[in-house]
Amino acid sequence: MLNEKVAGTVSGFGEVIRTVIYALIIALGIRTLAYEPFSVPSESMLPTLLVGDYFFVSKYSYGYSKHSLPFSPDMFAGRVMEGIPNRGDIAVFKTPADNQTDFVKRIIGLPGDTIQMREGTLYVNGEEAKRERVEDFRDVDIFGNVKLVPQYRETLPSGVSYMVLDIRTTPQDNTGIFSVKPGHYFAMGDNRDNSQDSRFNSLGAVGQVPAENLVGRAEILFFSTDRSGPWWQVWRWPVMIRYSRIFDSLRS
Repeated sequence: MLNEKVAGTVSGFGEVIRTVIYALIIALGIRTLAYEPFSVPSESMLPTLLVGDYFFVSKYSYGYSKHSLPFSPDMFAGRVMEGIPNRGDIAVFKTPADNQTDFVKRIIGLPGDTIQMREGTLYVNGEEAKRERVEDFRDVDIFGNVKLVPQYRETLPSGVSYMVLDIRTTPQDNTGIFSVKPGHYFAMGDNRDNSQDSRFNSLGAVGQVPAENLVGRAEILFFSTDRSGPWWQVWRWPVMIRYSRIFDSLRS
């Protein structure tokens, strides 16, 4: 009788272990082939993405590279089942500076395009991306302080439209003409005065993004918190969560 109980316990424990292993394999498969969650740590994509936003990226949209896998193992080069981003897509990629750090920016230029900024206005292949001044963006920090920031609706020549911030004149508001190299993409943050992106191409800067470095396309917000308190203060979660942002689409 005792042996039967021991055998039953061992068998039950083994079943739990197998279930956990299966669950991990399924989760890894979903993360690698379908969707991966990311969070927003910086203000470079304001007003589209706020610090404390969490969103899903579709891995299949642009195909798969070594960066689709955890830790980017050097198993193969290039992309498999490659998909081409559209101008205006919000994409996550590994920055070429170290091929490890995840960046989220908007794809502005495709291979063969020319990109230029003139007095804060974007030009794609010599054609102006129209900018319309709209109501100021209301920026609220973790202490509840409110700052109003100049906001514009920018429309690419293709018709894709989104909001950008442009607070003041900076060197990156006036650039030379960038020619997007074959197999590369030109990415920019929507917060034009506070974004390290393809406009910066010095050593260690982002520069143009190789197609291999694309991780996926941002699809939808699934959670958002204003970070006004630490995560362990569960009693404050009801007031910390930005309910109005949950399930917002990130497709232009």
